[in-house]
Amino acid sequence: MDLKSFARKITDKAGSCRLLLDEPMALHTTFRAGGPAAVFAEPENGEQLRDILFLCREDGIPCTVIGRGSNLLVGDRGYQGVIIHIGDAMSSIRVDGCRIEAEAGCLLSTLARTARDHSLTGLEFAAGIPGSLGGALVMNAGAYGGEMKDVLREALILDRTGELRWIPAEKLDLGYRTSRLQKEEMVGLAARLELLPGDPEAITACMNDLAEKRRSKQPLEYPSAGSTFKRPEGHFAGKLIQDAGLSGYTAGGACVSEKHCGFVINKDHGTAADILAVCRHVEEEVERQTGIRLEMEVRLLGDF
Repeated sequence: MDLKSFARKITDKAGSCRLLLDEPMALHTTFRAGGPAAVFAEPENGEQLRDILFLCREDGIPCTVIGRGSNLLVGDRGYQGVIIHIGDAMSSIRVDGCRIEAEAGCLLSTLARTARDHSLTGLEFAAGIPGSLGGALVMNAGAYGGEMKDVLREALILDRTGELRWIPAEKLDLGYRTSRLQKEEMVGLAARLELLPGDPEAITACMNDLAEKRRSKQPLEYPSAGSTFKRPEGHFAGKLIQDAGLSGYTAGGACVSEKHCGFVINKDHGTAADILAVCRHVEEEVERQTGIRLEMEVRLLGDF
C-alpha cells in the first residue's frame, strides 16, 4: 500500500493523532542525522498507539516506536514505514507520597527534577540522561551507579497482542542495557517508581556534582547518542578504543571523541553513514588488536 494512503487510514482511525509525512529524523535523534520517516505519528495516548500498531500489522506496514531518539541512528535514506513517537502528548507526571507515576514520553531530566522538588531521592543518576522514561525502561538506563531497576515498581506495557497491562519490575528481566521489553518487542507506556524521602538541597548538590562530572568528561557540546558501545565484561569500551589508538578517528563529519573515546560524535554535519563508518571501524580495529568485539548500544533503523 502507498504510505500516503496508509496515513489517511491512520487519520480515520486516530483522528487527533499528529501525523507528518517525510519527516526528517535528524530532528528527532540526538545524533542530529538521518533521513526522513515516510510517516511520523505522535499518538496522544496508549489507545491511539495500539490502533496505529494494529493497522500497521494488519496491512504489513513496517513500524517502530521511538522515544526521544537518544539511542538511535536512522539511515540517510530514511525509513519506509511508520515511526510512532511517544513524546510530549504522553508525558504526564503524578506524585503521591514517595511514589511517582509517569508516562513514557516524559524526559528523565524532568522526572529527576520533579522528584527533587518533592523531596524524593533515588533518581539523581537520571538527571543528565538525555532520553525519555520509555526508552529508559527498554534499555534499563543507568549512570553513575544507578539504574532504572533500582527505582521501578511496575510498568504499563503494550504487548504484541495489543493487551495493556501493568507488569512488576521483577518480571521485566532488567539487566545491563536490556529488558524483557526489548526482547519481546513490548512498548512501555508508563511506569510507577518507588523513591525515598530526601533533603532537596542534598539532592540538588548530588545532581549538580554529577552534571559537572558529565561536562568535564563527556563531549556534551556535540551531537551524540551518549556511550556508543556496551561495556564488555571486565573492560571499559572507552579505554579499549583509546588504547587501540582510535582517539579522534574520523570519517566524514563524524569521529571518535578525543574527550571521551567511548563516544562517537557528530562533529561537523556528519551523515548517518559517517557515524556508522566510524563505529564499524572501531569495532573491527579493537577486535583486531584485542580479540574483543565491541557491541553498539545504539539502535540502527532504516536504510543506510
